[in-house]
Amino acid sequence: MRVAVTGMGGELGTRVALLLEGRDDVDAIMGVDLEPPRRHLRRAEYHRVDPRNRERMIEAIADFAPTVLVHLGVYEPHARSGPRSATTRTAVGTIAALDACLDAGTLEAVVVRSGIEVYGRGPGAPARPDETVAPDPTCPFGESLLHAERVALDGGARAGVPVSLLRFAPVVGPHFPSPLGRVLRLPAVPIPALGSSRFCVLHQEDAAAAIVAAVTRRPDGPVNVVGSGAVSALEAVRLGGGVPVPTWGPGWMLAAVGTELAGAPLADHVVELLTRGRLADGDRAQELLGVAPVHTTPEVVAHLHAWAALQPAGADRPAA
Repeated sequence: MRVAVTGMGGELGTRVALLLEGRDDVDAIMGVDLEPPRRHLRRAEYHRVDPRNRERMIEAIADFAPTVLVHLGVYEPHARSGPRSATTRTAVGTIAALDACLDAGTLEAVVVRSGIEVYGRGPGAPARPDETVAPDPTCPFGESLLHAERVALDGGARAGVPVSLLRFAPVVGPHFPSPLGRVLRLPAVPIPALGSSRFCVLHQEDAAAAIVAAVTRRPDGPVNVVGSGAVSALEAVRLGGGVPVPTWGPGWMLAAVGTELAGAPLADHVVELLTRGRLADGDRAQELLGVAPVHTTPEVVAHLHAWAALQPAGADRPAA
């Protein structure tokens, strides 16, 4: 296999590249991203490319002629990019990556990092959707993810190859640039005044393991990958000893100003999670991927708070 990894410079992309390097059935690895990988890679070839540079993206990937595209170049608002640049980088980068693979003519499989945000939290939406539920996003990040899925499915259909859509719960963990994680680590955290629905999360290591499993298993279609169990916003705050701040109506706009001043911008999809919850049925992950998350949602949140208590002042600030 010759594996191209978009988004290789992020924490998740770096971890995936390291796991791929340890596999004998992977002959070559290349990656593109805004910034270099977080750790030393022995075999992987890295190209510094802004996904908005369509020509450079296509050139780098097409020259490599991958047999598998691992598309992790899905940029979450307020993670490593602001909302507008995140949406643009995701859209342009996804189209360029698929076009490059089609130009190369060597593609055998596509693996896409998506998210359960695609299901939406509108009126009447199922509280715990499985893979048969039609996507209906109700936040900008969900819409961006769904666009990436559709581009990948179109490219896969044109090439006649399977496309694995890995719909992750919000990925959280030490060193991971998660807007939800940053908000939960604040000393005071806004929560719904009238109670909130529950949500699940996914540890970064479980996310990486699922991606590598998809490279070899190649399930065709969506797969929900979520940590077992769930927490409410209040429970998540109490796990870290923070102060919950009941919030309602226009108060969320004031909360967004306060969290941004504290270095944790309150993204739309995070507000949706805190107020409406976000769950999904991940029972098929073991069957389709051969692996399932080993970290539960309460464990991941507790680990997040424990790491935050130990990190030096000023660590894990939002990327510019």
